[in-house]
Amino acid sequence: MLFFSYFKELVGKEVTVELKNDLAIRGILHSVDQYLNIKLENTRVVDQEKYPHMLSVRNCFIRGSVVRYVQLPPDGVDIDILHDATRREARGA
Repeated sequence: MLFFSYFKELVGKEVTVELKNDLAIRGILHSVDQYLNIKLENTRVVDQEKYPHMLSVRNCFIRGSVVRYVQLPPDGVDIDILHDATRREARGA
């Protein structure tokens, strides 16, 4: 639940999602659920030459199990919130 809570704070910000098949998609985070499924709007492919068939995609839903990395905006990372949440979760376990 730690990551789910954190990603909910990033709704409306631009993120880059790298998939396990090496496709990287940049877009505005519209929503995320408890399975870390991600919905992006205003998307664009990072490597357009390698994936020209993805140029027309503007909105997408990404299943959480195919995500390798999510690159966050530099101003979207609040280390103090992450430290506190990690401590709370460790105490609860």
